[in-house]
Amino acid sequence: MVSIAHRHSPEDFGAARLARLKARRRVWLQVHLWLGLTAGAVLALIGLTGSVLVFWQELDAWLSPGQFRVSAPAESASYRPLDEIVAAARTGAPPGAEPGFVYYPEGPEDVFTFFFDKPGATVGESDTLNVSVNPYTARVTGTRVFYSGTSYFDNCLMGFIFKLHYALLWKEGGVVLVGGIGVLLVVSVLSGLILWWPLTGQWLNALTIKRRASAERFNFDLHKTFGFYSTLVLLAVLVSGVYMNLPEQVVWLVERVSKVNPLDEFHSTVLTGSTPIGLGRAVENARASYPLGRLRFLNLPSSPEGVYQICGQGGDELARYVLDTRCVSIDQYTGAVLQVTDPAHGSGGDVFIQWQWPLHSGQAFGMTGRLLVFASGLACPVLFVTGIIRWRQKKRAARAGIERRQTRQAAGAMP
Repeated sequence: MVSIAHRHSPEDFGAARLARLKARRRVWLQVHLWLGLTAGAVLALIGLTGSVLVFWQELDAWLSPGQFRVSAPAESASYRPLDEIVAAARTGAPPGAEPGFVYYPEGPEDVFTFFFDKPGATVGESDTLNVSVNPYTARVTGTRVFYSGTSYFDNCLMGFIFKLHYALLWKEGGVVLVGGIGVLLVVSVLSGLILWWPLTGQWLNALTIKRRASAERFNFDLHKTFGFYSTLVLLAVLVSGVYMNLPEQVVWLVERVSKVNPLDEFHSTVLTGSTPIGLGRAVENARASYPLGRLRFLNLPSSPEGVYQICGQGGDELARYVLDTRCVSIDQYTGAVLQVTDPAHGSGGDVFIQWQWPLHSGQAFGMTGRLLVFASGLACPVLFVTGIIRWRQKKRAARAGIERRQTRQAAGAMP
């Protein structure tokens, strides 16, 4: 008589569990396959353009050194006053264009780069212009159209790549589409991790490419290893990219866990007869209130209720937070500090949102982070191509198996 203990031995339980895991894995394989076939090409395109955009400012300076590079007169040379630089930028922009975002020079040969909005003839046709200013002389070094409101092909090269990256050259509809595809790609990456996981504990095979393998096995190993080693960075880039395209939806989800304070909830108090204090004084007030490290980004008021936003990076105070960027919002009339945005202030939801752009661009971890994001972008077309090859290989193998069975059946039916 066979005992119950023998009928349900640990080996039997292990075999049953492995069978269940393999069945579940087949379901995830179908999910991963169809997500790859439907969204993989977009992933490859977004990945390649994203790799370019990691270093877009360096590429801009290399392609147009006359506009984005200057000769530093001497080591002790100082910049002209900020208000003088803003005034110079305004002279380089057409009438009606208003400055907004400004890149502060990072090195001695860099320029101030202003982004101006020029209203178009109709709604939705406004241009975004760049005006570059020499920090030592306060003279305009060049102007260009960054984003054209009428034709994508009138954008500068980097503007064209940006639009291709986050909107597939399809304005508002493309922004939503790419955001939705980003959600599907997050699922695709997670399903790929599930398929990669070695059910039988063969970790060495899962982590390496087999030497002297067949072309089919090499393609399979290339797909799984590229997928595994890029998973963490890809997830960070994809999730942050979804936030960039669908901020309201992501904030809504984050607020289910932690409150998020809107970045634009503070406004300047309009005072009759008052004039803005100017960018120079706004920077002085921000520095007097909070350590800012080196200045990185500046925002000028775009309306009577708008504020100056002064953003710096570095400094000992934020070193323990890894994310060391701080932005201070200043009332454009009174010079009062209205808001400070950094990892040391605000809720957990606020800090999560603050991380998204630095993670997406790789700037959160300096050059190491940028190189990781650059490499993850290059991994995207590799994953797509090797995935397509693997799919075609399996289709051919399945078709060959059907043909062999049909041949055997036909042979068995012969008299």
